Amino acid sequence: MMHGREKSDPAIVVVKPTNKAGQLAAELVERRVGTKGNVSQQSTRRAQDRISVSQALERVRKAARQRKKERFTALLHHITVDLLRLSFFALKRDAAPGADGVTWPDYEADLERKLGDLHARVHRGAYRPQPSRRRYIPKADGRQRPLAVAALEDKIVQRATAAVLNQIYEEDFLGFSYGFRPGRSQHDALDALMVGIRETKGVSWIIDADIQSFFDTVSHEWLIRFLEHRVGDRRIIRLIQRWLRAGVLEDGSVTVSETGTGQGSVISPLLANVYLHYVFDLWAARWRRREATGTMIITRYADDLVIGFEHQADAHRFLDMMRKRFEEFALTLHPEKTRLIEFGRYAVHNREQRGLGKPETFNFLGFTPSCGQTRRGKFIVLRRTMAKRMRAKLKALKEELARRMHQGVSATGRWLQSVLRGHVQYFGVPRNSQSLWAFRAHLTRLWKQALNRRSQRRSVTWAKMSRIAKRWLLYPRIVHPYPEERLCVIIQGKSPVR
Repeated sequence: MMHGREKSDPAIVVVKPTNKAGQLAAELVERRVGTKGNVSQQSTRRAQDRISVSQALERVRKAARQRKKERFTALLHHITVDLLRLSFFALKRDAAPGADGVTWPDYEADLERKLGDLHARVHRGAYRPQPSRRRYIPKADGRQRPLAVAALEDKIVQRATAAVLNQIYEEDFLGFSYGFRPGRSQHDALDALMVGIRETKGVSWIIDADIQSFFDTVSHEWLIRFLEHRVGDRRIIRLIQRWLRAGVLEDGSVTVSETGTGQGSVISPLLANVYLHYVFDLWAARWRRREATGTMIITRYADDLVIGFEHQADAHRFLDMMRKRFEEFALTLHPEKTRLIEFGRYAVHNREQRGLGKPETFNFLGFTPSCGQTRRGKFIVLRRTMAKRMRAKLKALKEELARRMHQGVSATGRWLQSVLRGHVQYFGVPRNSQSLWAFRAHLTRLWKQALNRRSQRRSVTWAKMSRIAKRWLLYPRIVHPYPEERLCVIIQGKSPVR
């Protein structure tokens, strides 16, 4: 019974085909079962004010699914006041303000009038985006990552526009693309890669590639040309062009560039995926079909690429051609972060025969995969927390503990509890317990040092610190399932791995 009391939505069962069955086990996923009752209805009800929201976007998605070469010439009318309102409530309440200084609570005052005015300006062409405010955040390697903080109204319109365009491009994007897509996360990409390396027999070489300063070097000209393959509404194209040309405000001056998508803006992830869809994804999928002589797997999360090969010759040819391909579209592979390594089921044996050491490792989405085996000698891919990322996190926590030195134990304990919980929620993958416990031990030691520095007595002994840590720092545990369980991979000739 639909909408019945205590009735849940249908179960989500994701099934992936095998490599030999025509598709890669680490890629194209069968569509998930939809939510009962809502998709087929004309409108649904919002929780905030019960205003009906049109389901016309579902019709856009259906048209995009059925007609792969359709150019959508009428999209702007889907940006309604209701969609703008939904976009506003989806924004973070405590996000940093843009160049105009307007915060989320400020805009919420007299919200309906402001949204109505914004909607009218967008549709009559009077809307003009403001320059984004430049902000820097530290990276794991000690450098600074530049971000572009857009004004609140720009965030609202960008989110609404992205909601419309996602209906089209989610039907076009390929299965091995995971970055910044609805319903896909870093752990989906990680699990797909782990399963691809483990279950796809023959993968022995890995290209770990990274695009240098990708978000700052995207060509506006090529991006617009790519968008026009599917978007024929010139009003939507002009909106995107205005965001690209709005510039960045830094030290009182506005800088406008012909490249870059403003990393940190709401629309930037979608534009980046569109760019790489045409530059890399379609080309790589075609290369795999026509050029590869052996098995080949692909996993892409934004500008981080991991490609596996059965034959070393294929890997070298692909890497050379990928460099040339990126140069045609104003992109460059990072010289230090892009490398070809021997990795996979047969890497250990092959390297031993040649008198070499253990297979090299690579980094992907905060983890360092490595070759390992179970107690029964079965090949597995281990995942460990990146050492560089853990060191950077502990260094930042040490500095923050110094600032909180004179706070009470309870206040600091609650804060550290949330920090440890967030760390475990991301890095709590199977066979990573050792790294989790090491992080907790380092965190306990840093907290003990901070407590002892509050006075010259150093009264906090390890016995006392152990009681404090037991009270406030939760014991790490594995919170993510095994990759095979998450993906429900079907192995040819066998039952699904559960």
